[in-house]
Amino acid sequence: MLRATLKSLLARKLRLVLSGLAVILGVMFVSGALVLTDTLNRTFDSIFSDVYAATDVSVTAKPKVEVAEMDGEEVSAPLPASVVETIKTQEGVRSATGRVDADGARVIGTDGKVLTSFGPPRIGSNWTGTDELMELRSGRGPESPDEIAMNATTAKLAGYTVGDRVPVLTQQPKREFTLVGIWGYTGGRDSISGVQEVAFTTPVAQELMLGEKDVFTSVTVAAADGVTPDQLRDRLVPALGGAYDVKTGDQLSAESSADLKEGMGFFNQILLGFAGIALFVGIFLILNTFSIVVAQRTRELALLRAIGASRRQVINSVLAEAVVVGVIASVLGLLAGVGAGAGLGALFSSMSGGMDLAPIGVPLSAVISSFTVGILVTVVAAVMPALRASRIAPVAAMQDVATPDRPLTKLTVAGTVVTAAGASALGTGLFVASGNTALYLILGGVLVTFVGVALLTPLISRPVVALLGRLFSWSVPGRLGRLNSGRNPRRTAITAAALMVGIALVTGVTVVMDSAKSSLKAEAARILKAQIMISGDQGGPRPPTYDPAVVDRAAAIPGVRAAAGLYNDLVAIGDDRTYVAATEDLSRLAESYGTTAARLTADQIAVSAPEASEHGWQTGSRVPIQTSRGEARTYTVALVFPENALPGSIILPSEAIKGFGITQPVLGFIRLDDGVPVSAVLPQVKALVADSPEVSATDQQTFVDSQAAVFDQIILMIQILLGLAILIAVLGVVNTLALSVLERTRELGLLRAVGLGRAQTMRMITVEAVVIAVFGALLGVTVGAGMGSAVARALKDDGITQIVLPWDRMATYLALAALVGVIAAVVPAIRAARLNVLNAIAHD
Repeated sequence: MLRATLKSLLARKLRLVLSGLAVILGVMFVSGALVLTDTLNRTFDSIFSDVYAATDVSVTAKPKVEVAEMDGEEVSAPLPASVVETIKTQEGVRSATGRVDADGARVIGTDGKVLTSFGPPRIGSNWTGTDELMELRSGRGPESPDEIAMNATTAKLAGYTVGDRVPVLTQQPKREFTLVGIWGYTGGRDSISGVQEVAFTTPVAQELMLGEKDVFTSVTVAAADGVTPDQLRDRLVPALGGAYDVKTGDQLSAESSADLKEGMGFFNQILLGFAGIALFVGIFLILNTFSIVVAQRTRELALLRAIGASRRQVINSVLAEAVVVGVIASVLGLLAGVGAGAGLGALFSSMSGGMDLAPIGVPLSAVISSFTVGILVTVVAAVMPALRASRIAPVAAMQDVATPDRPLTKLTVAGTVVTAAGASALGTGLFVASGNTALYLILGGVLVTFVGVALLTPLISRPVVALLGRLFSWSVPGRLGRLNSGRNPRRTAITAAALMVGIALVTGVTVVMDSAKSSLKAEAARILKAQIMISGDQGGPRPPTYDPAVVDRAAAIPGVRAAAGLYNDLVAIGDDRTYVAATEDLSRLAESYGTTAARLTADQIAVSAPEASEHGWQTGSRVPIQTSRGEARTYTVALVFPENALPGSIILPSEAIKGFGITQPVLGFIRLDDGVPVSAVLPQVKALVADSPEVSATDQQTFVDSQAAVFDQIILMIQILLGLAILIAVLGVVNTLALSVLERTRELGLLRAVGLGRAQTMRMITVEAVVIAVFGALLGVTVGAGMGSAVARALKDDGITQIVLPWDRMATYLALAALVGVIAAVVPAIRAARLNVLNAIAHD
């Protein structure tokens, strides 16, 4: 039986290729994600090993607000200069150097635009000289307050050379400096991990990056001869007390790398999630392939039964074929995954400013996962066809028609039960459960619902396919194609279901995102009375900011009724970490929002009604708040305002701003007097922010559109990631048609013999493909629209008040499905048209 199985497999090489394509693509996604993660993890290890190679011990003040890697940007607490002197007096210390290293030094290039960064920080530091890692490429270090140096990456991106005047944005308004030095790193590197760095003199770095004199972010300590870093750390800990973190360079390297790996772990889970979707779709393709293969081998398997093969041997024969396909596909998928991981790594490197990647490797987890997933998915998909093959009676070998159409009753009942179970889990997750339980119920409900709908698809395929096919019934090939697509509802359903999954997910996400976008625009139009906004597009971890003086200057423009800036910070309220807002004058901010409020005093805050309800606060409640850099302070709730009546949920007084991590406004609201046109004031406001190139002044509609544009970006990302699943579904259409042509060889020969031309044969196959593809897409947009609407409805309390069905995109998906059908039919149609009529009639 084993030899017979292998010979049968090798005799049908095309079938082998088509069976394995889905597994190859799914395994590629899995192994590619693991290869990428392994490469980036080793890259981070190397980066931080280099960064802290020259550090024996580092001392930092414990952050006032500790933040996890995925929750926001942790701000270093200021460390007094006196600590440096204290450290120098300790036994075993050779030297102690105060360091200023803070994110937020943004260089304005020669084109007048701020250098952006999608990940790596833009560090402003104090010049402390070169070391065994840094090396001057040209010039010298800064010595006077108007001089700076920068690393070679920053200089190249900005287009500057030594001697140029360079504008820089920091915690203060734009200032110009003379570039006196450019440095690089050992090994010919222009930067470490694509980080942009600007070095000032120490007093200037303290003023611009920390907003205080005589403070540092850390102290780098070198051990005396004969003293190990661990020994030095252990001596410094009791000398400095519990207010400081004292760690060796090795500790910092390991911890910093682990934090970034945690963030990459989340990214890896996303990739593996989409890989799971691709494999889920692949199961439909493999199931259909083996179903058709078993149907084609009916006489062969029946003859084996007739000469003594048992049912178990027949099952093992089909499963053995599945194992062979799975092994070969796993090997090819792993190789493709290594290439995909390398490509994604190069893309990540380019987006991160030229990060030097570690050599591409293949971790053991990628190998194990590839073979486990590839073989398991293939075998699971082949189980049902294998059981069906074992039930073939020996007498079937003597029959011409061995695969009669079977009733759909059991399949329909099973589909109804599974769909009901999935809908129940989805409803429970959306409306009843909370936290991780809700997430698992929603994901499980979606998966089970898809399976249930797929089981019901044969039932609905007959009437829907018949209706779709009538669009092409104006010709003989069209009528034949319609009949062919409906003759085997199970096969048509499985092929269409694979396409349904990808399109349903895309449609569902589109419905949720479009509903959120529409709700945001409607809510903004309702509550926002400011006609002019100051804002920018955030392209990194820090939001764009502007000079606080702009607000007062804008308020003085004739026709301006109120102007207010908005600041934000991540603070600690007990054990909670949450973002708060602050403004120069709450009454002006309220005026720009079309409401009224009194100015807050230094110890007062305003909170939204939902926030107050969640914490049990009311007017007069005392709330302890720790900002990123300021001292902990207890505030009194002076105002509880309705939801969305003001921006944010907790608003602090202007006195708190100096303790924020970012002490410049991130948004601006300008409301005009009644009857004053925006066109009369907007140009004047634009002139005020000319020195803040990260932001721009726009009218209200442009601002709202820019905020809503993020939803379109999410939709595009989902479409790209689900593209692989849709590609597998398209291969499923090709696979079904190709195997169907092989299965119907004699039938096609007879049609050609009675006068069907080659062009007509091709049109017949094309109609069949288009009907199947459009049916799958129609099913996908219907299921996706329903599930997306349910999710959007469940998010009503989170601000989604409108449900929007993207009819234009849904129509586009259907049109693309028709095009996919035409493309998928090309190869099978040509193959069918080229059949030798006599040989086809004689085909057995």
